[in-house]
Amino acid sequence: MENDVKFLDFIVKSLVEKPEEVKITRTVDEMGVLMTLDVSPSDMGKIIGREGNTAKAIRTLLRVVGMKNNARVNLKINEPVGGMKETKGSSSKSLDEAMNDLKL
Repeated sequence: MENDVKFLDFIVKSLVEKPEEVKITRTVDEMGVLMTLDVSPSDMGKIIGREGNTAKAIRTLLRVVGMKNNARVNLKINEPVGGMKETKGSSSKSLDEAMNDLKL
């Protein structure tokens, strides 16, 4: 296993509640190294962090590891299956419906 993969594996598994579901794929092309991360849907928030700060920090650290090895390293975090889709019958309401519910 490459050093950058070991590093990412350690960081991510330290953050999540289901480390057994962490999957890292590493590909190399003319643009550099692309690491693709898959985690459990329930752990996505921990990896992304508030306003994406945790993901930004992980990407910054990976770039430092890449510079040490003379490589450009990028991280792609895959959205889990069924993530961020609005389902039928969801609880989101229009502004008018919400105002009617308040009965002001």
